[in-house]
Amino acid sequence: MNKRSWQDMKKNRIASCKRKTKETDIELTINLDGHGKNQIDTGIPFFDHMLDGFARHGLFDLTVSVKGDTEVDSHHTIEDTGIVLGHAIAEALGDKAGIKRYGYFILPMDETLALGAVDLSGRPYLNFQAEFTVPFLGTMDTEMVREFFYAVSYSAAMNLHLKILDAGNNHHMAEALFKAFGKALDLAVSEEPRISEVWSTKGSL
Repeated sequence: MNKRSWQDMKKNRIASCKRKTKETDIELTINLDGHGKNQIDTGIPFFDHMLDGFARHGLFDLTVSVKGDTEVDSHHTIEDTGIVLGHAIAEALGDKAGIKRYGYFILPMDETLALGAVDLSGRPYLNFQAEFTVPFLGTMDTEMVREFFYAVSYSAAMNLHLKILDAGNNHHMAEALFKAFGKALDLAVSEEPRISEVWSTKGSL
């Protein structure tokens, strides 16, 4: 089997997904081989800031437009955005041939230290360990940090571990988790030049 060139992989690693319900109307596009450029409007400024950190430090080009029922709370907007992002990541990856599959990163942010680890295994699982001490960051419920990553991990069918190793300022904790996820995912989706097939004893992911 001939190895796919990196240029060939880059042609097919862009995906656009939409989701419209009575609660949210979402359009999202991700380029896994981007430069960290993004245009994000979810109606929740702090969530926009978190997605910007994910995209910028993961070097993903990301466009997100969300109209959600934020007059109720942030739950539907954030959870549904996670679902759509997970689907887009899975679609952009295709059969996952020739990628490293695993990625991890330990990210410091001032007093805070966060760990992110990803396995693009096709088996969804989230291990999330972070304790926030405030109920909101801006207008975003802090409990929605976990719910967002749960939605991403299950809709993308990835094994995702996120942990705060050293806690501190709640803003720093949330931002460190989003950035660590971006860095870990960037490594997991990157090319492994020594193989062209799917990196699994099963032959598929």
